[in-house]
Amino acid sequence: MTPAQCRAARPLIDMSQAGLAGAAVVPVSIIVDFEAGVSEPRHVDAIRQALERAGVEFIEGRRPGVRFRKAQ
Repeated sequence: MTPAQCRAARPLIDMSQAGLAGAAVVPVSIIVDFEAGVSEPRHVDAIRQALERAGVEFIEGRRPGVRFRKAQ
């Protein structure tokens, strides 16, 4: 997950940085710094999993992105 993907994912699910921090159980400063490209946190997996639990699907490849996960 890139910082841009994280920034793009939150509005899809109407989640603030503080909300994401709570869902991922990390300090808000971790989210702020990651989205700003200041640091690559060791908690990036927890952040990604929190977004995925909320319904975000990550698109990898040449043009990374995000979208809502399709209902199964």
